[in-house]
Amino acid sequence: MNKLTKRKINRSIRHSRQATWNIYSPESQIKHPIQLVKIMWRDLLASRELAWRLLVRDISAKYRQSFLGIFWAIIPAVVTAASFTLAKNNGIVNIGTTDLPYPAYVMFSMTLWQTFVEALNAPIQGVTAGKAMLARINFPREALILSKLGEVFFNFGIKLILIILIFIWFKMPVSTSVILAPVALIHLVALGTFFGLILAPIGALYQDVSQVITLATSFWLFLTPVVYPVPSGGGLFGVIIKFNPVTPLLVTTRELATTGIISDPIGFWIASSISLVGLLVAWIVYRISMPYIVERISS
Repeated sequence: MNKLTKRKINRSIRHSRQATWNIYSPESQIKHPIQLVKIMWRDLLASRELAWRLLVRDISAKYRQSFLGIFWAIIPAVVTAASFTLAKNNGIVNIGTTDLPYPAYVMFSMTLWQTFVEALNAPIQGVTAGKAMLARINFPREALILSKLGEVFFNFGIKLILIILIFIWFKMPVSTSVILAPVALIHLVALGTFFGLILAPIGALYQDVSQVITLATSFWLFLTPVVYPVPSGGGLFGVIIKFNPVTPLLVTTRELATTGIISDPIGFWIASSISLVGLLVAWIVYRISMPYIVERISS
């Protein structure tokens, strides 16, 4: 990190600290929920400049030290599509019929899945990377989360290039409902952030959390209709996929961007409600637990 960037971050931290007054009391904050939400919202607004500086620093460092740079954002989707298309064409796996050309179906779905996983990992990575700052400086903790979420949307902007190329290459029609696809995408990101924010305090203390998430999401991928269509039949596997909260959000985002016909609107709104309410609850848990986490880190 160069001196100019470090000075900007330090200035942003000072501004965030000036805009934030922390009052410590032995009484739990959860006993005054309205006051707690007001403080949380105030700190969220106060953390914007610091979050922006951290975002610029992290993106610059990430792509400056990588030979392939931004291409890493799209390579996994292309490799996965090529692998499953080859397996499907050679009769190794029976995928079924998709409403899009299969390579396009997999690449599009994988970009959405990657975005969900990145949103899930973002809070944990943000808190883990910011442990040194947390131990020494008092600033709104939301800045760490916002900066990583900004990186998630930045990466999706790169993936959007691949999605546009998919539409052009396979001559896929664009529905007018595509303007609503970002709304469903935001709900998908909210779901991932909800899970990540719940795990972030524990992830700051134990590195095992990140490894468990890697294993869990690898298995979770095959319980989500990313490389295959949503099963039309019943059975245990179909029930699991149906109750997987990622399924309606990912499928609806894909459908709004392509066919314009939402196959499961009720499931989408249920999953969206879980995402938004869960995100608020996870934020409260994050706020209440972070002072104890900082104390453990500092000791």
